[in-house]
Amino acid sequence: MTTFWFIVIAVLWAGFMVLEGFDFGVGALHGIVGRSDAGRRQVMTTIAPVWDGNEVWLITAVAVTFAAFPGWYATAFSGLYLATVLILIGLILRGVAIEFRHKRESVRWRRLWSVALIGSSLMLPLLIGIALADFGYGLPIDANQEFVGSFWDLLPFYSVVTGFSFLAMTLFHGAVFLSLKTEEELHARAVRLVRVFGPVAAVLVFVMLIWTHVVVGSGFLLSVVELATLVAVLAAVWLMMVKSWGWAFIATAITIAGMVLSIFSDLYPNVMVSSLDAANNLTVHNTSSAPYSLKIMTVVLVVLFPVVLIYQSWAYRVFRRRVSTEQGVTRP
Repeated sequence: MTTFWFIVIAVLWAGFMVLEGFDFGVGALHGIVGRSDAGRRQVMTTIAPVWDGNEVWLITAVAVTFAAFPGWYATAFSGLYLATVLILIGLILRGVAIEFRHKRESVRWRRLWSVALIGSSLMLPLLIGIALADFGYGLPIDANQEFVGSFWDLLPFYSVVTGFSFLAMTLFHGAVFLSLKTEEELHARAVRLVRVFGPVAAVLVFVMLIWTHVVVGSGFLLSVVELATLVAVLAAVWLMMVKSWGWAFIATAITIAGMVLSIFSDLYPNVMVSSLDAANNLTVHNTSSAPYSLKIMTVVLVVLFPVVLIYQSWAYRVFRRRVSTEQGVTRP
């Protein structure tokens, strides 16, 4: 049962980074793709119906961690306290910026919220990537499952590179998404950005996957998940070159999911590695809730998770059309 819930948490994080990943990309790139105020409004219309629903995956991932692995939750959120606060600030700023930007006609007002949106959209994937990498790389955790390090222990070079890999992939993912959802000049600008971020993201993902296997994984050969992720990012670059934007978007989504799942699959059965002593590692066994609690959670998951999937699938189907006017009206 503990293994099942570890897999659920990994899937939730992967789902969040895939769905919110293109939101991050759109938010970070909206000022470049939409150079005028009307253009920026049109760009933000592409994610307006879905961005808040995508964040449900993050909330669920954190809630499930708290319920299924309270020991992991306690150590992670106390050790990564500053990073957690920064992530929360970024999520708040981003949400407020999306909702408030068009509430006034003032140029200064809109510029202020655009800056907040761009900054938070760049900061969030970077910090989340660093945090996920820290789990596998190792943090100073003592025998009482308590973090005993400093802020700088959260920033090993591997984790920083992983954070920038996630950032580059969200920009690539977001640019591909905009190439699907926009037309004419906005589409042309999005395509140019795809060509800029695609090769950079591919290189960083390659480095991140190899380094993750060396630092966190085991064995000489890459795992199936790591190999699939490498194939996906190379496919995304090739599909970008042949202008197959729909398949390119699927490939970037698989790449981001694979990046997350590679970390979790190499990490198992650990959930957090101690850099002080392997005996202090947090595992799915020494941090989990009681078996009865996990059984109750499983029943809830079986009932509610399909509902969430059906609703989100319906929402994406309804809003699948391209944004075709500066007012954000859509057409087939």
